[in-house]
Amino acid sequence: MLTIVDHRRDSAGLLYVYPVVSRRAGGVSVGINLNPNAACNWACLYCQVPDLKRGGPPPLDLPRLERELRGFLGDVLNGDFLQRHVPEASRRLVDIAFSGDGEPTTAAEFAEAVVLVERVLADLGLLGNLVVRLITNGSQLHRPAVREGIARIGACGGEVWFKLDRATTQGAQLVNGAQRTPQQTRTALLACAELAPTWVQTCWFALDGEAPGAAEEGAYLALIGELREKIRGVHLYGLARPSQQPEAKRLSPLALEDFARFARQIEALGVRVVMNP
Repeated sequence: MLTIVDHRRDSAGLLYVYPVVSRRAGGVSVGINLNPNAACNWACLYCQVPDLKRGGPPPLDLPRLERELRGFLGDVLNGDFLQRHVPEASRRLVDIAFSGDGEPTTAAEFAEAVVLVERVLADLGLLGNLVVRLITNGSQLHRPAVREGIARIGACGGEVWFKLDRATTQGAQLVNGAQRTPQQTRTALLACAELAPTWVQTCWFALDGEAPGAAEEGAYLALIGELREKIRGVHLYGLARPSQQPEAKRLSPLALEDFARFARQIEALGVRVVMNP
C-alpha cells in the first residue's frame, strides 16, 4: 500500500510516471518526474531523493511519457489500481503533478510536456476535472518556454506550488543550496502568479536544534505580506519524510506550538494557511 511517507518514483515500474498519496493534495497524486536521473539545480537539506546530484535532466522521451501516462491513468480509471495499492480513505485521484526528483522546469521540453499532459487528459475526459499542478522552485521563470508552460497550466484550471522556504539570501543558501536573493524570489513569484494561480509552499523546521531565527521569520513575513494579494495562500509543512541528504541528522521537526505560532503570524497578514506540521 502507498502511504504519505512513501513517495518512491518507481512504485509503478515506470520511468516518468509515479503515484503517491499526497497529504497536502488529499488523495492520489499522479507524479510526472522529468528528472529521472535524480539531478536538481538546488540541493535542499530536507530532500528525500537519494543520491541527489546537481544538474538537469537528460532529454525527455516524450512518446514514452505519453504511453506511460495513458497506460497508468487507464489502469486507475478502468482497473483496480486504487483498490490494490491505496488505503481506502485516499482512494480518489486528485491531480497530475509535475514534481519528481529535481526541478521540473529545468527540462528543455517542459512546455511540450505540459501540452502532452493536457492532450491526454482531454482524450480521457479528465481535463477540467483533474487538477494539473506544477511544484517548482521558481528558478527558471526567466525562460520564455517555462512561462509558456505555466500559462498553459493556468489556462486549463491548474495551479503552481512555488517553493519558498527562506526569504533571505543566507537562508536560501543554507536550506536550499541556492544563490537566491529576495529580489529574485519576489520577481519570480510575481511572474508566476500572473500566469497561473499560485500557492507558496514552505518547509519550516529546526536546524541543529534551532528554529528559524527572528530575521528569517521577519523577512518571510514581509515578503508574504507584500505579495498577499497575488498568491492563493501558503502551504506550511514540516518534515513529513526523512531527508536522504548528508545533513539529515541536523534536521528536526519544530515543536507544534512553534509551528502553529508561525502559521498564525502568516494568517494575521490576511493569507490563507494550509498547515501540515
